[in-house]
Amino acid sequence: MQELTPFFIALLLSTGLIAGVINTLAGGGSNLTLPALMIMGLPADVANATNRVGVLLQSIVGTRAFDRHGKLERGDAVGILVPTLLGSGVGAMAASFLPPIYLKPILLATMVGMAAIMLLRPNLMAPLPDEMPKHVSGNWSAWLTLFIAGVYGGFVQAGVGFILLAALVGSLRYDLVRANALKMMCTAVLTVLALGIFVWRDQVLWIPGLVLAVGTMTGAQLGVKLALRVSQHTLKWFLFVMTLVASAAALLF
Repeated sequence: MQELTPFFIALLLSTGLIAGVINTLAGGGSNLTLPALMIMGLPADVANATNRVGVLLQSIVGTRAFDRHGKLERGDAVGILVPTLLGSGVGAMAASFLPPIYLKPILLATMVGMAAIMLLRPNLMAPLPDEMPKHVSGNWSAWLTLFIAGVYGGFVQAGVGFILLAALVGSLRYDLVRANALKMMCTAVLTVLALGIFVWRDQVLWIPGLVLAVGTMTGAQLGVKLALRVSQHTLKWFLFVMTLVASAAALLF
């Protein structure tokens, strides 16, 4: 790893800030922060592990901010978290030994599928105002999607928000604001488990991780404010644009 110069501090803070906003409103912010860490000379596995410090603190800040505004639905929290946590443990153990490239096809297929659905069947990713959310219990498509999101999030993190939103909006029918709040909660919990495994494997560099976290936490605060102010229509199209951008980034990198 190169010395943490003012340039690299500025790089981590700025990419963290942008990533925090993106991750709060949609997903894919780690497509910015992972390359920033690797520019500093971190190997891919160490960058993947160190990135979780910023993701965890960003998710905690975002979850608390959504909760303060009454947007965090707690009624089915356990049902949502169980498959996500189970998947995260599997994914984090795999990530500790395998390169991230193996799950890239899953991410690409999910994001391209979401983009196609938003264009061809927009109501699937934008529930009606009077539509009631479903419970995970007995909803095996939602359970499986959340488990896959956990596996992917435990493995590589970048883009896990898209898979979580596919389950929370597409299968469980939460509106995008509440889905983003639940997504942040899920990300926080699955990252605790994943980060613990990476710490056990001694793959986390704390100083760059905490510098990055200052940016991501600030971005999460801004992202929540934006999510509460803009319309569902705007959020949906922001999500659509970010799926395309993240898909391109995944293809290129």
